[in-house]
Amino acid sequence: MGLSEPIAAELEREAATTRKMLERVPEDKMAWRPHEKSMTLGRLAGHIAELPSLVVFTLTQDEVDFAAGNYQPFEASNSAELLEKFDRNVAGAVEALQGQEDEHLLKTWRLKRNGEVLFELPRAAVLRTMGLNHVIHHRGQLSVYLRMLDVPLPSVYGPTADEAMPS
Repeated sequence: MGLSEPIAAELEREAATTRKMLERVPEDKMAWRPHEKSMTLGRLAGHIAELPSLVVFTLTQDEVDFAAGNYQPFEASNSAELLEKFDRNVAGAVEALQGQEDEHLLKTWRLKRNGEVLFELPRAAVLRTMGLNHVIHHRGQLSVYLRMLDVPLPSVYGPTADEAMPS
């Protein structure tokens, strides 16, 4: 088994849990934010939906310079749009991982801003950091937003006050 198989399996497992959280985002609260410095609910959910696309960038490019692109943050206007974006990005990420050679996953990848290297790591580490951990981090934020809006939370790694572990 190569390095890409366990990363793809973990991505799929985490994506299923993340999707359950995204399904609960109330459409009528997309503009809500818990604090003036916080992202809106719609922007946070949109960010979570777009993050799996970083897997493809990591696998197909040797570096990304944030300042060089025309990045437009995704902010869903409704639940269907949010879930469609997330599902499409997860499917693309899983597909891109298939057949990746370990040698490629161990090559250095760089994130830059205006030519300055922000970090460089082996691709496999970037996939874990940006493709998985980053999503999990924001999923945790989303759970707080949802709790503050009194939206019942799904089971993630264990039961919540609202939902028991699936059997």
